[in-house]
Amino acid sequence: MIRVYVAGPISKGNVQHNIYNAIKVGDNLLELGFCPFIPHVTCLWDIVSPHPYEEWTKWDDEWLKLCHAVLRIPGESKGADAECEMAKANNIPVFHSVQNLVEWRRINSPF
Repeated sequence: MIRVYVAGPISKGNVQHNIYNAIKVGDNLLELGFCPFIPHVTCLWDIVSPHPYEEWTKWDDEWLKLCHAVLRIPGESKGADAECEMAKANNIPVFHSVQNLVEWRRINSPF
């Protein structure tokens, strides 16, 4: 399965709304046969066992490096923008729509 990192706003604006949106996008990717990684879910983990922001981003970055693609969902986010830059630096394609991601898979996927 193609692993897709979902990059988008978490803390800017309504946190619950941002988490909801990311999970809905991830659920759509799952239905389309992708294997999504949704870093927004760590907000729930942080409620149970808080960690410094830098620990979460370091952990997320390690997962990002294992993904085949990044899907950048709408919304202002310096963190998501940095994740997209990291992806590009690691030759991981960044998409801004599910449609473009699906088309890329159709043309390029070895899976």
